[in-house]
Amino acid sequence: MVAAGAFAPGHLGELTRIVPFEMVDEALTQTGRMQARVRDLPSRVVVYLLLAGCLFPGLGWRQVWQRLTAGLDGLPVADPTGGALAQARRRVGAEPLRWLFDLLRGPAAGIRTTGVRWRNLLVCAIDGTTIAVPDSPANLTEYTKHRCNNGGSGYPALRLLVLVSCGTRTVLDAVFGPTTDGETTYAPRLLRSLREGMIVLLDRNFAAQALVAAIATTGAHVLVRVKNGRHLPVLHRNHDGSYLSRLGTVAVRAIDCEITITTATGRHTGLYRLVTTLTDHRTHPAAELITLYHQRWEIETAYLEIKSTILGGRVLRARTPAGLDQEVYALLVTYQVLRLAMADATDTRPHVDPDRASFTIALNTARDLVIQAAGIIADTVIDLVGTIGRRVLADLMPDRRIRTRPRIVKRAISKYNAKGTVDRTSYKATISINILTTPDP
Repeated sequence: MVAAGAFAPGHLGELTRIVPFEMVDEALTQTGRMQARVRDLPSRVVVYLLLAGCLFPGLGWRQVWQRLTAGLDGLPVADPTGGALAQARRRVGAEPLRWLFDLLRGPAAGIRTTGVRWRNLLVCAIDGTTIAVPDSPANLTEYTKHRCNNGGSGYPALRLLVLVSCGTRTVLDAVFGPTTDGETTYAPRLLRSLREGMIVLLDRNFAAQALVAAIATTGAHVLVRVKNGRHLPVLHRNHDGSYLSRLGTVAVRAIDCEITITTATGRHTGLYRLVTTLTDHRTHPAAELITLYHQRWEIETAYLEIKSTILGGRVLRARTPAGLDQEVYALLVTYQVLRLAMADATDTRPHVDPDRASFTIALNTARDLVIQAAGIIADTVIDLVGTIGRRVLADLMPDRRIRTRPRIVKRAISKYNAKGTVDRTSYKATISINILTTPDP
């Protein structure tokens, strides 16, 4: 069942239940973007067009419109030109999409959701990535191309920094902007979403004293890797091999460890130094913290799902900075509603970890349901799982394997710039941990 009249193309298939008409109308009202009078392209329809565009990133906007209207047999629908769709997108702007993202962002985890908490702390991670944007004169006024040994990349890029709930891979918050600012410059803007009862996993790039201190003031705890050669004073050695120290003004606990990973191809041993604001070794054992830190890779998988599974490695569409703001918020909303649908499904199965749900299955099913205009409004019998959930549950993935290799992906936009975030090697691995002893002070 779809909306009436000119509003009929305004839907997102079954995902409309997570982003219903009333929510979109409220976003438009709160941001002052509701149309004064109803024409062929009401503002609500344009918002759904922007979200559907993220489900079909390889298509032009006219083709996205055709997907939205393909299942509306017998209903009179508009046939707008590409220019009319562009004008409608400019009229709506980015603010309604940002409002929707602020409403929908969150962990999507219940009290008993498997794999989202460690010792009653919500496990989260912060990290950044870059996304290529069109090489247009307008974009180049704000976004720059990367320099590299081969003369530079073909496209300018924006930097995206995300706070993710590791258990569900849902987005708790996100910021983005030009790559001229580094990750540690953007990171403080995510502090608004940190609170007591959370532990944040960070890589070495975020081990700045000021940032760790700022996170600690929110009440959230930190587990961060630091460089092995970084000087940390040994104030007291604990029985589990960790030791109390200070990182600037923050009291921390440090763990030096040796991790050996064994696979069919051989063994690899590395030295790691972890620092945490959880200073009690009795309630938060060092060995468990080392194992927990491996969960940081979940944010890399979230970026894989956004950049590779959804976008397919493509450059974003928008050719102006304002259009990019709109497109990135639409992309974040679309990713989030897919993750919410998946979490709702796995929550119906006791002891099923949300990361066993296939993002590819959820995405492709959502695309099918948009084209069919199916599942938009629930029947009188409430279906908590839906078609997306049933297909995800019917083909759950096995338990996650240990990540054992540096991730590399080659993107079509450049045969030279190969650094990225994909590892699809499938083999069994075992991991052994040896906590290194630090001399007494």
